[in-house]
Amino acid sequence: MKKVSLTGIKPTGDLHIGNYFGAIKPALELAKEYDARYFIADYHGLNVMKNPVELNTSIRKVAAGWLASGLDPQSVIFYRQSSIPEVFELTTMLMAFTSKGLMNRAHAYKAAVQENNEKGDDPDAGVNMGLFTYPVLMAADIILFDSDVVPVGKDQVQHIEMAQDIAQSVNANYGKELLKAPQAAVRETVAVVPGLDGRKMSKSYNNVIPLFAPEKDLRKTIMRIVTNSQAVEEPKDPDSSQIFLLYKLFASHDEQAALAGRYRAGGMGWGEAKEELFRVINRELTPVREQYDAIMADIPALDRILERGAEKARHIAAATIKRFRKAAGID
Repeated sequence: MKKVSLTGIKPTGDLHIGNYFGAIKPALELAKEYDARYFIADYHGLNVMKNPVELNTSIRKVAAGWLASGLDPQSVIFYRQSSIPEVFELTTMLMAFTSKGLMNRAHAYKAAVQENNEKGDDPDAGVNMGLFTYPVLMAADIILFDSDVVPVGKDQVQHIEMAQDIAQSVNANYGKELLKAPQAAVRETVAVVPGLDGRKMSKSYNNVIPLFAPEKDLRKTIMRIVTNSQAVEEPKDPDSSQIFLLYKLFASHDEQAALAGRYRAGGMGWGEAKEELFRVINRELTPVREQYDAIMADIPALDRILERGAEKARHIAAATIKRFRKAAGID
């Protein structure tokens, strides 16, 4: 029997190439080894996105983006967090076993308090209970589905450790392994994709290449990549060029070797290098973009995919809740 992996997906709106290589592709690889479950964390999104139209649109854009990128809803479970009421029942039950001190140590909360202290504000200014109790809701997301592993970056390990602590508190109270304590599957080699300005591609830097931009817009964006002032005839170092680093993500080994040779030989300007980058990116993303556009053109069909996933998920969730209720004496 395969172990269970669980991946939470934040509804952050428009996806970009950094998301594609840094999160989506590695997460989809899990389906080869695990009984994989993926969910859109829309209630987590509510903490930072209060505009209903924006949140609703973002949920569907992200869901469509993962489907277009290769997520197969027939072979994995794919659902919206808000479609599983058992998540919120379990959150309430877990609250009874979670110390405030544990929540005080959460990185996001500590960062908010530190920022307020530096500004001379009340330590809890702007901190809502959604932010403060975020780790408990995340623990419920994970524990509800008997998850063995949760793929995370190094900066998110604390959330999994907190879920372990909470599950173990419940188990210790009832004297048996009532809830499975998850393990963090830390991605040691997360792809760092350079943005238009050479820094890590990030919306906060406004330096992204959108994943589903129309071909014309994609080319315009690539042409905006910042380069140095080397002349056409000068030899160039491919390993220090963000154009070439991006090219390596999409090109074959033979294509990489050929372009690297042209860099080193001189005689190629940055405009020509960008055109070559556009060619290989557009080659890979055209079918993905077409699939995305088709999914977004039929939102009711997209919603049905998520609803069918929620139906599968609720069968698993109900069993966990039933087990916990019985142990707690409230069945």
